[in-house]
Formats: sequence, C-alpha cells, structure tokens
Amino acid sequence: MNAETNTEDKTETNAKNKAEVHIGIRNLTMAFGSFVLQRDLDFNVYHGDVFVIMGGSGCGKSTLLKHMLGLISPAKGDILYDGLSFTHASEAQQNQMRQRWGITYQSGGLFSAMTTGQNVALPLQLYTGYNESQIKDIVAYKLSLVGLAGYQDFYPSEISGGMRKRAALARAIALDPEILFFDEPSAGLDPISSRLLDELIVQMQESLGATVIMVTHELPSIFDIATNSVYLDAQSRTMIGYGNPSDLRENTDQAVVRQFLNRGIAATGETENE
Repeated sequence: MNAETNTEDKTETNAKNKAEVHIGIRNLTMAFGSFVLQRDLDFNVYHGDVFVIMGGSGCGKSTLLKHMLGLISPAKGDILYDGLSFTHASEAQQNQMRQRWGITYQSGGLFSAMTTGQNVALPLQLYTGYNESQIKDIVAYKLSLVGLAGYQDFYPSEISGGMRKRAALARAIALDPEILFFDEPSAGLDPISSRLLDELIVQMQESLGATVIMVTHELPSIFDIATNSVYLDAQSRTMIGYGNPSDLRENTDQAVVRQFLNRGIAATGETENE
C-alpha cells in the first residue's frame, strides 16, 4: 500500500464528499450524573469518510461511539443521520436507522455458542425475509469476502483472534450497511494481522460505498486509512482537533494532538523537522 498515493486518493475522495454530511454531531455533551466527560462536541462525518475518533486513555472515545449508536443518551445536544435527529427520534425510527448500520466491538462480539456461520446469519434472520437457503448462500458469500470461506461450521473458540475479527466484520456487512462502526478493531492483533484487517476494512468500505466510524489509538491505522478524525482531550473535556490526521500532525497548534500523532517518531530516530 503506497502511503503517499493513498493520502492523495483519500484527500480527493474526502473533498468530493464535503457537501454530503452523513452524520452530524451538534453541541453534544456526554455526562454521567454531574460528571461531564466531554462537552461542546460539534463536527461532521461525510459520506464515504473513514472517520477516526482518537485521544488519550479515558477521554471518552468509546463513550462517544456508544452515544452515536444510541446506547447512551446525551446530556445535551443532538446526533443527526442524513439530517434527521436520532437523539429525538421515536424508538421505531431509531430501529429503522440502526438497520442501516454494521457494528463490530473490541472483542469481536461473536456469540460463543454459535458457529461463525450462525453469527453471520443472525442479522439476516432478524431483519430480512430471506429463506434458509438464501441466508446460507449470503453467509457463505460474506465469509468469503473476509477470507473465511469454508469456516461456517467453526465456533469462535476454534479460530484465531484475527479470524474472529474478520468473522465479526462478515456479520457487520451482512445487511450491506451504509455505516460501519468499529471499536478498537485492531486491539490484541499482531502488526501484520492489524494491517491486513485495515486493508479489509477499506475494501469493505469501498465495495459498499459505506461510511466508517472507528475508535482507535493505533497510529498505523490512523495514518493508513483515515480520511477524517476528531481528537477528544481528557483535560479540557472537549474536542481540540478535527480534520485529516496527516494535516493535523503537520498543522495543529495543539501540543497534545501533535504529541499524540508523533508518538512513533522517537522510535524511528527521526525528528519533527526531518
């Protein structure tokens, strides 16, 4: 994967989609009782973005993702999908929106008592009218897309961590979603498996024409595949960076963001001026 070419392609794609806001975070405050975790979050995610939520430990990255998924209600503000309020929608309207999403969790989130095939089949059984034969064919196809052809009858405990992540991705794309959510997708993987998973995520995003939202602190993932990002700061309890990660690394006036995005430089013996 050519990093320079990728950056140019991602920047061009992002520019084309600038007029098309897919998700809008509006004046969002996340709080638990009187404790405010983050306040005044306001940013856009554009159609086709690979959007990264980043920041130091305890800043609220996964909590923001849970707010976007409707698992936690905001203390203040709104979350819009294609201009429609998710926060203030009825439960039925929220469920309709959720059917356009695919979600993977840090652990993969596979049901241990079900085979990989049964895991992938579950959303098809719940949300479509396909018969058993049609579902079987779709499951086989989705597993083949993530490199797991023939693994329908394996249980999660019988495959590797990287394979479980890919099986979870197959389940996430079962309904051809418009939006894919990932919470620390590379957690626990070795660098090679992590890189392969990143490439697979991009392939799925491109084939579906989907928007990707990803929580991660992994710099290779951030710089290789992200087109846009937001940085949440634990100390000020608000966002202090927004934009393409490569642009932020070069141009931000926030020392915390610059330090976060330059973590790998010391290890390679480079300096910021090189």
